Formats: sequence, C-alpha cells, structure tokens
Amino acid sequence: MNKRPNFILFVTDQQPAGLLGCEGQPLARTPALDALAAQGCLFDAFHVATPLCQPNRATLMTSRLPSLHGVQMNGRELPHGERTFVELLRAAGWRTALVGKAHLQNITTTPPAWPAPGEPRRPLAARHPAPGAHGQELWQRWEDDPAHELELPYYGFEEVALSIGHADEQHGHWRRWLRAHAPDAERLIGPGAALPAPGLALAAHRQAWRTALPEELHPTRWVAERCCELLERWAAEGGRASAGAPGGQPFFLQCSFPEPHHPYTPPGRWWDLVRPDDVPLPASFDAPLHDPPSAVRALREAAARGTARKSGHGVFACTAREAREALALNLGSLGFIDDAVARVHATLRRIGLDDDTVLAFTSDHGDMLGDRGLLLKGGLHYRALTRVPFVWRDTAARRRPGRCAALAQTLDIGTTVLERAGVEPAQGMQGVSLLGLMNGPIDRSIAPPADRQIAAPIDDRVPPTRPHLLIEEEGQRRDFGWSQRVRMRTLLTPRHRLTLWAGQDAGELVDLHEDPLELRNLWADPSRHGLRAQLTEQLARAMMEAAETSPYPERAA
Repeated sequence: MNKRPNFILFVTDQQPAGLLGCEGQPLARTPALDALAAQGCLFDAFHVATPLCQPNRATLMTSRLPSLHGVQMNGRELPHGERTFVELLRAAGWRTALVGKAHLQNITTTPPAWPAPGEPRRPLAARHPAPGAHGQELWQRWEDDPAHELELPYYGFEEVALSIGHADEQHGHWRRWLRAHAPDAERLIGPGAALPAPGLALAAHRQAWRTALPEELHPTRWVAERCCELLERWAAEGGRASAGAPGGQPFFLQCSFPEPHHPYTPPGRWWDLVRPDDVPLPASFDAPLHDPPSAVRALREAAARGTARKSGHGVFACTAREAREALALNLGSLGFIDDAVARVHATLRRIGLDDDTVLAFTSDHGDMLGDRGLLLKGGLHYRALTRVPFVWRDTAARRRPGRCAALAQTLDIGTTVLERAGVEPAQGMQGVSLLGLMNGPIDRSIAPPADRQIAAPIDDRVPPTRPHLLIEEEGQRRDFGWSQRVRMRTLLTPRHRLTLWAGQDAGELVDLHEDPLELRNLWADPSRHGLRAQLTEQLARAMMEAAETSPYPERAA
C-alpha cells in the first residue's frame, strides 16, 4: 500500500511572479524557496482567477471561479454551502489546519464603496443569506470580545490560528499572543511607533514604515512558529506512523503569510536587506505606451496633476523613488518569509516527514511594483498582477525537478492536491490537475527568464493543460474617473491577452510574443481586427464553458 502524502501549502499575500531567486531576481535572498524549486516543478505561466485577495482565496479553496462561488469582490464572504477541497481531504481522513491569513470572510468594518453613499440600495438580495456563522474574521470582534473564536471546522480546517490584516497592525490570534508576550505591544506597532526612516517616500502615504516590532514578535515569525509547533504536536500525538505510513492519518497544513502586502513593514535586518538605490526600475517603468487603455491614461494624468490617490489600496502612478522603495521592501519581506519557510521545512525534516510530504508555494495575486510606472493593484490585468509563483515539490519517490511553461491557474491547486491524495473532486469544481504536466515531459533547465516582466518561453514539449485562461474581476470602486464600478474579463492564451471593461468602448489586446512587456495595445490596429474578433469569440466561449454545472439534475423534469 502506498503512503498517503502529507501537504504543506505556503501562501503569501500580494507577491507577483519574478521576485524569487529561482525566477531570476538577482537581488532576492530566497535560498529555501529556491531549493524547493530546484527539487520540484516551477511554473512560469501560473495566473490567478482574479487579482483580488478575498475572491482568489475563495477560488483557491473551492477550485471554482469567483462568478460561481459568489465572492466576486472583496467584501463578500464565502458561503458555507460552497464545498472546499480541504473539506474533502478532511472527510477522507486528513488532519487539516490553517495558520496565518484566511480572509474567507470579511476582515474590516469599513463600509462598502458600492453602492456609493446616497445611491439607492435595495433592502433584499436575490439570494437568501447562506446558513452558518459569518463575520467571524472581523478584526473588531476579536478586539471587543477576548473570548471570540472561529466556529470549527472552518471551511474544512479543524484547527485555525489567525493573523488578520496587514503590516504590523494585525489582529486575531497573533495580537492576543503578542499582548501576552510583550506587555508594551501597543507601543511597538503602527506608523506612530515606527523607527526613523529618513527619506522614505512611501511613509508620506502610509504605504511603508520601519516597524519597531522585532522580528521574533512579527506575524511572519509567529506563523512559522505556530506551524512548527503544530507539526511537532501532530508527530508526538501519533508518532511518525500517524502522518506518513499506510493506514495512518496524514495532514494538510496551510501556512499563510500576510506579507509582503502593503503597507510594507519588514522588521529588523529585513528592512534594509536590499537598498532602494540598488534596485533597478522595471524595464516598462517609463517606457512609451502605444494606445494605453483609458485606465492607465487616467492614472498617469492624475499623477501629472498631482492628484494621484496614493494612500489607499487602489493602483496609482508612482515616482521612481516610490517604485524602488516598494521593490526593495518586498524583497526584504520575501527574505523574511523565506527564513520562515526554512524553519517550517527544518521542523518537517527533524520529525522525519520530509520525504512523505508535498510542499507547494504560491500567492493570492500580484502588485504592479513599478510596472509601467504603477504601484499596488486594481482594474488592470497586466501580468504583474495576474501572474504569481507556483512551486510544487512532491514526495521523495515522485520528485521530477524542472520548469513548466504551460498555462495554469489558482483554481488548479485544490484539484491537484485532491488527485495527489487520491480523493475525488466535487462535481462543479473547475480546476484541472497539474500532475500530468509535472509527470510528463518538462523543461529540465532551472535557468529562469532574465527579467520578471519578460514572458517565459513557450516550451512546445509541454502539452498545455488549458488552451486559455479566463480571468475575472468585479470591483466596488469607481476608479479612473469612470461612471461605474470596475468590471472586467480577460482571455489569456499562450500568445495573446484580450481584456474587456464593462462600460468602456475600447479594450486591450496584446501580443505577448512580439511585446513581452505589454506596451502596445493592438485593440484599434486595423490589421488586428480579425484577431480581435477571434479572441473576443474565444472569450465568450470561455465564459460559457465556465458557467455553473453543479449540482446534477435530480430528475428529467
């Protein structure tokens, strides 16, 4: 009988592809993640289902697009009626736990931007509220009620230790732990307590500060240490046999870091791991753009007028200094995260379960980080926002190191885990297993592309799992001076990207082979009108294919 594998899924928050050493970033200090990539399969064309936190995390859990699971935008909670791949693992005998950021329910008390104040709001929604407890992750509930806890299991997780929010101001279990271990905790966190950082341009917009919190008290270290404690406890409770031997109880652990999401606050030595002056700007930072979409034009015009909104969560046109600071602090945060991954991996080896455990690494979405002179996210589908890292390192008996250039997506992670576990996916899960790609012919060279913005070469030896990807986005805000909130869909093929915005006459069409930096919008090019029509039809068909198929009918009529 084969051993049932364990799984550890590392997830970061707002990390575009291209910032790891294994992806070709020369300033990266990520030896632990680079080692996992060298032992496993690194995907070069892995994209999100939507470049927003809450919706894509719901897609990770359900293997379904946001238009199906219902969390199309931030501010909507994952209905308890949606079946998750973690629930299926638990039902099949896996122990399950999540440590760190969940964000499957709302975390803030900020009112929604849609409908806008003063606009009509109907009192009833078309659907009845889903049964089950909601609002469990709201940070204020954790502050107001010291006894507040999640109702377990939480979307399939039997054990959960939460860190809620961003930067050094997080809440949940981490804040309770911090207060127990540091009586002066409140004087260590937030921009008001920050250490001096002369000349820090992002500090003026509350997008970065030098935290006074030492790294041993930081949420990133706390996530790693809680994961290590959990692994050691599981091993002690059942011995080595319980987690890896035939008939024993394996585990699935999601180790979810709330960084490097803005505000950028890597602690201690990680703050100046990379100096902004040493960071080159992205090749597209001030490159000429040919017929850019109205969203990009609006952002650049706002910056030229001095009216760019730089203090929130939405994308804005940044200065060269701001871009360099953001890149440097992201690299510092990822160095700290890599150190945390190394600690968890060392514990796994110490308890003797490394050979029996699949390790995977990804992120929930990207960050523009200076791409075409922009920072943060929202309303755009450039690869800086949609392409994220994905590494899969299998158990010792099934490791085949290499790279894969085939298109893949966040919704494929859960179905890949289920196939590896030998568990049947639920009907209506849209992800496809990536095991065939990793077990088939793959590029054995670990040499990465020279620049993170340059498209990975298409490897004709890799049969594509998908001929295209569908990327969705539903926003709350009326960005870019538009009269309606952002709504958009993208079709991504190995060669082209087509993006449409609701309410906008023009879209965006890019040839990724001829224009890997996505600088030339071919939408209005008369010579590409046939291609535009063809891709628009493909997008329509992709949306039709993605329509709901669950549940099966119960009768003929």
